[in-house]
Amino acid sequence: MREKYWKTSAGSGRMREMSEHLAQPAGPEIDPAALAELEYALSLLESPGLIARISDLIGSPIEAILDRLPDGASRIINFASSKALNSALRLAVLSLPKQISRGRIHDRGHRFLSGLSGAVGGAFGLPALSIELPITTTLIMRSIAEIAQSEGEELTDPSAGLACLEVFAFGGDTPADDAGESGYFAVRAALARAVSEAAQYISRQGSIREGAPLIARLIARIASRFNTVVSEKILAEGIPVVGALGGATINVLFMRHYQDMARGHFIIRRLERNFGAERIRRHAALLHRQ
Repeated sequence: MREKYWKTSAGSGRMREMSEHLAQPAGPEIDPAALAELEYALSLLESPGLIARISDLIGSPIEAILDRLPDGASRIINFASSKALNSALRLAVLSLPKQISRGRIHDRGHRFLSGLSGAVGGAFGLPALSIELPITTTLIMRSIAEIAQSEGEELTDPSAGLACLEVFAFGGDTPADDAGESGYFAVRAALARAVSEAAQYISRQGSIREGAPLIARLIARIASRFNTVVSEKILAEGIPVVGALGGATINVLFMRHYQDMARGHFIIRRLERNFGAERIRRHAALLHRQ
């Protein structure tokens, strides 16, 4: 699908115009095919969130029902999200480099297993979240890692593992966000220092100690956005018209959401390695203005 998109977009007049419009600093020229990849990646990262996907599935908007969480739910979600992200971090840094082999990406397999996990969560509701969410998050992390590796990331590098963890911060805006703070590049900038400090800590220690200040700071920053999507997932499972679809269907959408975020994120990281981060950001900004 992606290759088809590039072939149909690479020769477009708009891509040629962009390439000519921006003054190119020293380095490889950003060709039309790379610009098409960038546009595709941004389209994934700016795709509708989980609730919009569920609304499309059932054929009616449900945002109006999602005006508040049940009493006590926020505490359960915060606990489950932090537990899940800590497990995902350990997996990304300590285990994934040994487990993920180069080859075909198993998107559908991960969605199937995520659906099974969601079926259990859907059967028992919010009380099962602390068990179901870490399992689902681990499956999502494995899928993210496969996508990362397919885009040239070296999973033995702690920074690549942390880039996988970053994906859970995309597509989940916080209430304090405005349009300028919730975009993909803005979220990465907000996480940059915490990610860098955590990577240095892991490189020095060779391990992850849960509760270490640098690790806790990174988890808290990502969890503030991940919690939003988890809350949407839980609320959607509790709506009668959605409940008929079951937790399995919601979890498949949950998985697909982060697979899309991962694919967009790691395409952009590859383009940044090839052409320079600043040049890619400038082209992305021009795409937004058009």
